[in-house]
Amino acid sequence: MYKFNGKIKPVRETCDDDLRSRLKFCAETGQIWLHEHRMLLVHAEVQASLRRELIDTLGMERARGLLSRMGYAAGMRDFELARTRAGGDGDVEAFIAGPQLHMLEGVAKVSTVSLEYDRSTGSFYGEFLWENSWESEWHKKYYGTYSEPVCWSQIGYACAYASSFMGRPILYKEIECAGMGEGHCRIVGKPLEDWDDASEYTRFFVKESIAEQLIDLQTQVVQLRSVIGEKEKLPSDIVGNSRAFRASYDMLQQAAKSQITVLLLGETGAGKEVFARALHSRSSRRNESFIAINCAAIPHDLVESELFGVEKGAYTGALSARPGRFERANGGTLFLDEIGDLPLSAQAKLLRVLQEGEIERLGDHKVRKVDVRLVAATNIDLKQLVKEGKFRSDLYYRLNAFQINIPPLRERKEDIPLLARRFIEKFSAIHGKKLNGFTDKAMRAILAYPWPGNIRELLNMVERGVILAPNGTRIELEQMFSAGVHDPIPEFGLDSSGGLGMGTQEPVMDLYALVANGSMTLDGVEASLIESAVKAANGNLSAAARALGLTRPQLAYRLKRLQDTSPAGSYADPAHPPE
Repeated sequence: MYKFNGKIKPVRETCDDDLRSRLKFCAETGQIWLHEHRMLLVHAEVQASLRRELIDTLGMERARGLLSRMGYAAGMRDFELARTRAGGDGDVEAFIAGPQLHMLEGVAKVSTVSLEYDRSTGSFYGEFLWENSWESEWHKKYYGTYSEPVCWSQIGYACAYASSFMGRPILYKEIECAGMGEGHCRIVGKPLEDWDDASEYTRFFVKESIAEQLIDLQTQVVQLRSVIGEKEKLPSDIVGNSRAFRASYDMLQQAAKSQITVLLLGETGAGKEVFARALHSRSSRRNESFIAINCAAIPHDLVESELFGVEKGAYTGALSARPGRFERANGGTLFLDEIGDLPLSAQAKLLRVLQEGEIERLGDHKVRKVDVRLVAATNIDLKQLVKEGKFRSDLYYRLNAFQINIPPLRERKEDIPLLARRFIEKFSAIHGKKLNGFTDKAMRAILAYPWPGNIRELLNMVERGVILAPNGTRIELEQMFSAGVHDPIPEFGLDSSGGLGMGTQEPVMDLYALVANGSMTLDGVEASLIESAVKAANGNLSAAARALGLTRPQLAYRLKRLQDTSPAGSYADPAHPPE
């Protein structure tokens, strides 16, 4: 149980250096980051003008509800950040971080009057002062002294933050407000059931019925459009809306209407087997078997028996007769993955099956009729294999009757968020977690990464993130990408120069102290920088010059000057002279 009562205590006494150090500005990309959440620096007057327009357009009641819900959403996001900072949602630091963030975001100065809570019993009482509240200040400017409290979005924030912290609904009321002519704002928070008139306030956190009606109407319009001729809905296991993906899927739909042999081309992990299964499920053979086999995974001396079957005694170890994959797929679809690895002897028999619809088991002379729809797939160039004599040209032309190219993930960027969200839903259910998606920085890294392993790699990395992310949070960048896989820092430009607060200036202040007390000269500082840059570039002066923001001649001039004025080897490792 935590309890604080007494003299009004500024929240900043709990030390907000850690939060300030997490705020990064990046001039190169035009982004501001608070940990892994993208932020905006907005003029208070512009925000106030928008608030005024909402009030004038919707009226006080509806505007209050909308602003309260906006504040509630902000409070929930900030609590996610506070939990990662405190290291445990039972720590008082996790709660105090909320008022700290409110101040850091320029909303108001927050001071604690009283704070008592017991998470085990669910009891809570919080009383805080707000000074310099932006919301009351601008409301008063536009509408004069008001008869009721006006810090609506700030109250929504406080309610969401405390509710998330306690794991139960906490309602705050503004009992004093600067917008009413008071010197400051005062809020009191208690569990929802401890307020007799809670319903008068909680109604502002419920979406307006008119908005829900509009959403329902929009949903009905979408459904009607789909009925009267919009594109067919994708199967549950296929996700995509990009032009490249749609072109491939439209080809698949056309192929599904016939019995033609289909050749799927695509990189490893692009989803060739998923396409093959979708083709089968949309064809007239959907109620029959779908048999898949990876030709690269079968030893060459066993390929024929696996595909066409074997009779008892056909070879040593063949103790009984058994059907092959073609017989098992009779009436349905046979999917041959990595068909480029099929040995030439098996290719000849496969061609006969495609031409005659007949097979002979290994060690048998009996001809068996089969009715199989063949779908083949490969990630290599079959034309090149034909030129090299490793693949039969007549089989290639037979397979290539209907070719579908499945685009790699890097060519369908629009589909990556859709796939990532589908995978997070899937693995959250498997691992018994409830996650709120990805942080802004993680999603940007997902979109920027080239995904050489395509959808399979994305699937595996999302599962890794789901496993590592704490329940009830968002997946962060480091939880998906290991350091060796992808380093997003240079891409986002979030180095120490973008930081805020004294913590980011410590190395500079240390360097200044060395120069000020005579331990190092300015020339020494320059020599150290050049030495570090040359070493980091492995002696390449052009690369070192670029890292220092200089031209190569400028760096060469400084090196020569340092050589003339400094002892040999003081600016670089003499064992590895610069080139």
